[in-house]
Amino acid sequence: MKIYINLKEFQEIIKMEMQLAKGVRDILPKEKIVMNRVLDTLRQAFELYGFVPLETPIIERWETLTAKGGVGEESDALKETFKLKDQGNRDLALRFDLTVPLARYVAINPQLKLPFKRYEMGPVFRDGPIKLGRYRQFWQCDIDTIGVKGMLAEAELLALVQNAFQKLGVDILIKVNNRKLLNGILEQCGIKKKESAIVTIDKLEKIGAKGVTEELLQRGYGSEQIEKVLRLLREKRTLKELKKEVNYEEGKQGLGELEELFGYLKTMKVKCVEFEASLARGLGYYTGTVFEVFAVGSSVISSIAGGGRYDQMVGKFAGGNREIPAVGVALGLSTILDVIKAKREFKEKSLANAYVIPIQTVKESLRLVQKLRQKGINADMDLNGKSIGKNLEYASALGIPYCIILGGDEVKQRKVLLRNMQTGKQELLGIIGVIRRLKKK
Repeated sequence: MKIYINLKEFQEIIKMEMQLAKGVRDILPKEKIVMNRVLDTLRQAFELYGFVPLETPIIERWETLTAKGGVGEESDALKETFKLKDQGNRDLALRFDLTVPLARYVAINPQLKLPFKRYEMGPVFRDGPIKLGRYRQFWQCDIDTIGVKGMLAEAELLALVQNAFQKLGVDILIKVNNRKLLNGILEQCGIKKKESAIVTIDKLEKIGAKGVTEELLQRGYGSEQIEKVLRLLREKRTLKELKKEVNYEEGKQGLGELEELFGYLKTMKVKCVEFEASLARGLGYYTGTVFEVFAVGSSVISSIAGGGRYDQMVGKFAGGNREIPAVGVALGLSTILDVIKAKREFKEKSLANAYVIPIQTVKESLRLVQKLRQKGINADMDLNGKSIGKNLEYASALGIPYCIILGGDEVKQRKVLLRNMQTGKQELLGIIGVIRRLKKK
C-alpha cells in the first residue's frame, strides 16, 4: 500500500518536530566568527591585567548552588535554575553563573596562593523571561579577584572593563553602588528584612517607583518605610548629598568605600563610571561594591556586564566563619554580540582567505593548498570537482576574498591564476607572489 503526502505538509511536519527549545538559539557561522573574535579580544584584555584561565563544570550539585552564602533564596537566579537528577537520583543543576562554581573551587583548594586572579568564559543557564539580549543559555566571561580586601581590586576590574570594551569598539556606562550603603539606608528606614527588599529595589529602573512600591507592599513592607527608601534612592543622588543624610554606620562604610573607589578610578583615568544609589543587583551574595555595565546609544537596554564584591561566599563554602574577600565582573557575551550586531551586519561566512579551484589538477592543488596553510594562510579547496563557474559562485557566497585557479597550463608555467573576488581582477603569479599577496591581505 502506497501512502502519498504533500511535500509542503511534509516540510511543515519536519519543521514542527525539529523546533529549538524555547529561549535558546543556534549560533550561525557568521555570528560565531564574530563571537570568537570577541572572546579572543576579551582573553587578551584579561591576560593583560594578569588574570589566569580556569574552567569549571556546567553541572553542579544542587546543594552547592543553594548553599548558605550563595545567591540566596529570594534571588531570581535561584528561581530560574534548571534542576535535574542523575541516574543515582542525586539532585543536580545547570550553573546559573560562574561565580558560585569559582567560590566552590577556591573553598576546596585551600592551597591556592592569594590573591587569585582568574578569568573563565563559558555557557550558563537560566529559565527566565526571554527578550532582546536575554536568552536561557548564554555565555558569560568572568574576571574575579580573590583575596584583596580594599577597593584597589574593584578599581583594577573596572579599568579592565573599560579597556576591553574600548578594544571591542563599544561605548559603555558603568553604574556603581555599594550594598553596605543600601543596607544602611534600609536600616535607617526601619526595614529589617533587607534581602527581599533589595531584590525589588534592583528593579527600580525597569518598573519605576510605582512598580517597586506595589511589589514592596505585596512583600509586606509599610508604605511609610517604602516612601523613605525611595526618597533616599531617587534618581541622580550624589555621594555628597547622601553623606549628609545617611547616619547608620554600615551606610557610612559604604559611602567611604565608594569615595575611595572613585578616587582610584580618577587616578586610572576610568571616565565611564557614575554613582547610582538605587543599583542593587538581585543576587544575595553581594556584600559591598556592586556595578552594572550598559552600552551607550544601543537598542540593547539590558546590562552587558555586572558584578560586585562577595566577601562571605567563599568562606561559608569552606566552612567556619573565615572571611575571604572576593570581587568580580561577569560580561554577557550574547548581549555584547547583540550590541555589536545592532551597529553592523555580520557578513563573513568563511574564514578562508583563498579558495583553490583545481582544473583536473587535484594532486597539484592539494600540494598548493597545504603550502598556503603551512605559511599561515587560511585556505580552502574544491573537494567536489565542480565547474569554475560554480566554484566562483560558492566562494562569492561565502565572502572568500580570493580564488586561485590551477589548471594544466598554470602547472606547466609553474604559476597560478589569482582572482580578486571583489574587483574581478585576475593575475598570473608564481606561488611566492601569491603568498606575499595573501600575507599582505
